[in-house]
Amino acid sequence: MQVRAQYLRGDLAAPERTLIDVLRATAAEHPEAAALDDGDVVMTYSDLLAEIDETAAWLGSNGIGAGDRVGVRMPSGNRELYVAILSILAAGAAYVPVDADDPDERAEMVFGEAGIAGWFGADGLHLTPGHVAKEPAREPTPDDDAWIIFTSGSTGKPKGVAVTHRSAAAFVDAESRLFLADHPDGPLGPEDRVLAGLSVAFDASCEEMWIAWAHGSCLVPAPRSLVRSGMDLGPWLISRSITAVSTVPTLAGLWPAEALDSVRLLIVGGEACPAELVERLSTPEREVWNTYGPTEATVVACAAELKPGEPVTIGVSLDGWDLVVVDKDEKPVGVGEVGELVIGGVGLARYLDPEKDAEKYAPMPTIGWDRAYRTGDHVRLEPEGLHFVGRVDDQVKIGGRRIELGEVEAHLAALPGVTQASVQVRQAGGQDILVGYVGAGGDAANVDADAAMERLRAEMPAAMVPRLHVMDELPVRTSGKVDKAGLPWPLPIDAGAADDSALEGLSPIEAWLSGIWAEVLAVPAPGAAADFFALGGTSLAAATVVARMRERAPHVAVRDLYDHPRLGRLAEELESRGLTLDDASEDEATAKKNRRVVKPVPRSTRHAQSLAMVPLQTIRAAKWMTWLAVLNAIAHGLGSPFALPVPWWLAVVLALLFITPLGTLPLTALATRMLMRGVTPGDHPRGGRVHMKLWAAERLADASGARGVGGAPWMLWFARAMGAKVGKGVSLHTLPPVTGFVELGDYCSVEPETDISGYWVDGDVVHVGSITIGSEARIGARCTLMPGTVVGDGAHVEAGSCVTGVKKVKAGARWSGSPARKVGRPKRRFPVEAPPRRPYWLPVYGVSALILALVPVAA
Repeated sequence: MQVRAQYLRGDLAAPERTLIDVLRATAAEHPEAAALDDGDVVMTYSDLLAEIDETAAWLGSNGIGAGDRVGVRMPSGNRELYVAILSILAAGAAYVPVDADDPDERAEMVFGEAGIAGWFGADGLHLTPGHVAKEPAREPTPDDDAWIIFTSGSTGKPKGVAVTHRSAAAFVDAESRLFLADHPDGPLGPEDRVLAGLSVAFDASCEEMWIAWAHGSCLVPAPRSLVRSGMDLGPWLISRSITAVSTVPTLAGLWPAEALDSVRLLIVGGEACPAELVERLSTPEREVWNTYGPTEATVVACAAELKPGEPVTIGVSLDGWDLVVVDKDEKPVGVGEVGELVIGGVGLARYLDPEKDAEKYAPMPTIGWDRAYRTGDHVRLEPEGLHFVGRVDDQVKIGGRRIELGEVEAHLAALPGVTQASVQVRQAGGQDILVGYVGAGGDAANVDADAAMERLRAEMPAAMVPRLHVMDELPVRTSGKVDKAGLPWPLPIDAGAADDSALEGLSPIEAWLSGIWAEVLAVPAPGAAADFFALGGTSLAAATVVARMRERAPHVAVRDLYDHPRLGRLAEELESRGLTLDDASEDEATAKKNRRVVKPVPRSTRHAQSLAMVPLQTIRAAKWMTWLAVLNAIAHGLGSPFALPVPWWLAVVLALLFITPLGTLPLTALATRMLMRGVTPGDHPRGGRVHMKLWAAERLADASGARGVGGAPWMLWFARAMGAKVGKGVSLHTLPPVTGFVELGDYCSVEPETDISGYWVDGDVVHVGSITIGSEARIGARCTLMPGTVVGDGAHVEAGSCVTGVKKVKAGARWSGSPARKVGRPKRRFPVEAPPRRPYWLPVYGVSALILALVPVAA
């Protein structure tokens, strides 16, 4: 990509293909990698392909074919949503998404404008009566539409934008060449997990889906309620091992930096990115990219990698996209000048309305383009790329969603009793919010504010519903236009707020909440009857309020504010949980109240441990006495006058018994089996008989040297001698448990530093349990298998994971994390036949181990 005078031209786009071609290519390369994980089920790429092919055929049998349009209005956070979208594409149709939370009126309008053949809802497929398929279901072509997304319209009517597979696949391929190209760990791949947190009605959701599916990564959907909570999403990102995130800067700004520790790719877009966010989140291990692009140009048209200390830009064009900055006469501006950004190239979409399409994608003769999209955005052209300046018209972006103020004003003007309407963007609590001002023909009583808000919520998506302020008349200028400077802000006290007398009667917690709400929402201090959302609260404002509340009540969640939006009811809920506004938080008080007191180990146990140290230290001393005997025998044989006469046969016997693994392993196994007699799986008291036996067996194994490097070649024999059940061909590179409660299936592998001890201490309880590892299963290095763990045949537990023993690792599954959970299928499988063994290496290892054991330092 390069800047030539006033133009930014992308290199040639990738060869033409469809999104289904992209998915099939990825599935062919990574068939067993995880493709979709909604927390309940993990689907591999081969599983996903099989399901969408089956569903696409089923759609065809129901009269939905190539060229049709199918609506999607399904809850977020589950795999069925994405399977439906891919199945529609696989049938050659285009999907038309509507947010599940949008009102029915908007969904009906969108589906009606699109002329859908049917739509997927939470309860399945709904067919449009009388629909006749244009042609049978088939694989899509590059010229077929992939999706139709409706954006806000200045006339009050949303505009449908259709994107072909050619444009969509070009977008996927272009971004694939951008992100993590020079990252030390390489580009995205099967090890990566991509957050899916945006509404599918928002075109940025296409970026989430396809940066995962183009690289063999796993798409991990998050419930909408979790995403909009902001701060609560941070711990979820950590627990789900998310490594790539595409979001809006406002939401990313709510997360603590540590929540993104595992994220190596962060993409922001949809609104201006603050430099402070770059300083905080861009690290040598994490790439941060700023993307820009309207829905009309297929999601993203240009991008820039953001680095601390460098200007925040929207970068240069993607491969296949052409950008130009023009003045009011549509002539290119010079470097350093400001103008309107115009887009051309492979990413251009089209409006469903032919007249609107001809208007917005009109030719631009001044630069020789037959089809050009005028974005309405002012940018400054600089050598390093484009700097965003602002909107030319009344279109705004709030929370990443593009909103035409004219559409909101049209809804306000249609309210009963309203004679004037104006919508402004205001700042409250550091966030942009919409405020709708309406004139009521000289008497504000003509407009029922509560009924008006109910109607607006029923007609428009939540992101477009403004805070409403009713006035007798709106101030106007001599020109007759609304005097925006004369509109009040902050708003005066309205029906949702209390008067001074009501505020005086608030409880301490209500007064505390009232102060927070007033500051964040930029309203006068509300009373107990005030409703958070009636005051103009948004999901981002809710996250900010809860963050403030957590300073005194760390337990509170965003869900609490949604469940109890009235101030007084929320205060009652907090009081019912024991919250008091003293120096100690409720969580601290509860923790102290509920904290379990762990009793000291009984004195008798401590005495027994002291006595047990005598024979244990004697074993250690025996090893050194054996060395003295061996050295004496050697010195005496060499004629040293200071050496004591020690028979050679005795020195040899002592060395075999106390120094080499030939003696230490059998003796340790015998002694351990005697100690463990009577120990059974279950829960036992800390400091009791079983705990004492476990402690003594562990100290014995350490003191005898059985766990030294010299015993490595005989570790399988040692495990069997300890009571473990060991199959053939087992590869054991860690210490067997002293309990003997482990079963190792044929040809399984346990890597170094994995804990299979089979017991752990929790407060006053010692949990003891067996561990079963199936045939051909693989346990990675530094894993922990808790008591009761069962790993099925052919399963794979990735390095560093902790399997709690609560759930069985099913055969053929791949688990990872702490606690471990299913993330897909194993990426590599054992060959059908084991490779030929080299038996002569075993005695070589054995002799080497004996030599190491005879080195005093090793002993």
